[in-house]
Amino acid sequence: MAGFRPESLRGAGSPALPGQIDYRLVRKHIVDEFKRGRLSRLDVCDAHPELLRAARNVGAESTQDCPICEESQVVLVSFAFGPKLPAHGRCIVSRQELTRLSRRPDQSTCYVVEVCPMCAWNHLVRTFSLGARRT
Repeated sequence: MAGFRPESLRGAGSPALPGQIDYRLVRKHIVDEFKRGRLSRLDVCDAHPELLRAARNVGAESTQDCPICEESQVVLVSFAFGPKLPAHGRCIVSRQELTRLSRRPDQSTCYVVEVCPMCAWNHLVRTFSLGARRT
């Protein structure tokens, strides 16, 4: 399984889609605060059981080590929210599903979360819009 990034809709090496929001700076701040001792492991390793289940079963592997436990690699879990989707969102499990959602006339928002299945670290990596593209 590949990481579901907005670029996967256009092919490798394509520029990011308009409206993509990246949360790297927030992540860096949280990790720095943890390493300084200002946040405890309980503060940052609080993934919901359903998010952990999704990470273990359908998460996309990454090569990035967990910034908290440093014993496991984080996995990426993608969810889509929007009209005609379940209220709790839809977990995206394949690139084909992401492409199908991007072709819908209704606009949805995709959230990509990194999760450590070992220590329960989780952080929102990026968000981007799907579907209802205006040309």
